[in-house]
Amino acid sequence: MSRSVGTWGEAQVANFLRKNKCRLIGHSYHCRFGEIDLIAMDGNTLCFVEVKTRSNLSVGLPREYVNAAKQERIRKTALFYLSEKELDCPVRFDVAEVYRSESGALERIEYVKNAF
Repeated sequence: MSRSVGTWGEAQVANFLRKNKCRLIGHSYHCRFGEIDLIAMDGNTLCFVEVKTRSNLSVGLPREYVNAAKQERIRKTALFYLSEKELDCPVRFDVAEVYRSESGALERIEYVKNAF
């Protein structure tokens, strides 16, 4: 998958979050521990969102790519973000699966709250 497809998927999820009354705080947050695709507030809960975009499921579901090692990198990155921003609030780790047709159109978004 190209970076542009990943960026497109993140934009689709950002729109999805806004429509569902979440406030987008950040995107593509990078630090020495890793990257977090999207960061949003859902009420008083800070959500760290991993976005996986796929048009071909022959290699498995998108959420299957958020394995234990990836989860640990996201957790470490989230802890660094919380420390850097001096935040003390409830957090949640979500996975957003973006399904895209072969022609490039959005088919659907499966949003998994508390994915890990």
